[in-house]
Amino acid sequence: MSLAIARRQRIPSLSRFGWLMALYAENHARLQRLFDVGHLPRGVYVSTIGDGLDVRIEVLEQHAYTSELRMSYGLIDPHTGLADPSAHLRLYRDARQVEATHCYAGRRWQDVIGMFPPPARILDHRLRMNTFLGKWLQYLAECGHGMATLRSLEQAGCAAAAGQAQDG
Repeated sequence: MSLAIARRQRIPSLSRFGWLMALYAENHARLQRLFDVGHLPRGVYVSTIGDGLDVRIEVLEQHAYTSELRMSYGLIDPHTGLADPSAHLRLYRDARQVEATHCYAGRRWQDVIGMFPPPARILDHRLRMNTFLGKWLQYLAECGHGMATLRSLEQAGCAAAAGQAQDG
């Protein structure tokens, strides 16, 4: 019996903060495998698989070690005019982590956790946002989204214009 107790004590438990950092690392691996956004230049990209739900990725900024992104569908919330759902992401290339800093899925963060939430509620909210991101990325991969389906919006516009010129 004492051997079982000794073994249990040697297994470290993962704190909620440790769990969050693990989600960041897992989401980085998923996002990079899916779209390799860490190397995309600033601009707007669209992944189309023919299901009517195009994924839109905006590379807002590229810094030495980080990238600022916004990922959404082409759907707009009629009440707010915001893309719904959407996620603001910060990709840390050196640490190989992706953090969902803001998510919008029908409600803003202020409506979800309040204006001055205690630290525990903020951590819980970050866990939920990054779990949502992980599930969303997994779903997109299962649907067939990826580098092969990703086009620059500028390229997509040029291709559409060329197609119209040929028809005319």
